[in-house]
Amino acid sequence: MNTLLAIPSKAPGGLDASPSAHFGHCDAFTLVALHDGKIENTSVVPVPEHSKGGCMVPVNLLASHGVTAIAAGGMGQRPLLGFLQVGIKPYFTGAHGSVAEVVSAFIAGGLQQFGQDSCCCGDDSH
Repeated sequence: MNTLLAIPSKAPGGLDASPSAHFGHCDAFTLVALHDGKIENTSVVPVPEHSKGGCMVPVNLLASHGVTAIAAGGMGQRPLLGFLQVGIKPYFTGAHGSVAEVVSAFIAGGLQQFGQDSCCCGDDSH
């Protein structure tokens, strides 16, 4: 099975970076290509300015890169619904010290799918 997993990350991104606690406030997206549960490659995508297009700008950016899943510590209802609309499955990371740990948990099936009950209630835009 092939998956392109996006993880909101603190600068500079990559497997050794810390995951960002919130999708809308990350420095970069670390993209991890997985094939049959193994990492094929990684890349880092800078976060675009999204004040004019709202939170759908990064959602559409990730969709344009072929992302099929995102693992985030938090996000509002609008991006959650946006990810579902473009076919990207959102997962909740919980507490992990590095992007590599998030990837390992994802591969092991240890991340739960993000639901509307997990959304950040105070800010639906990010």
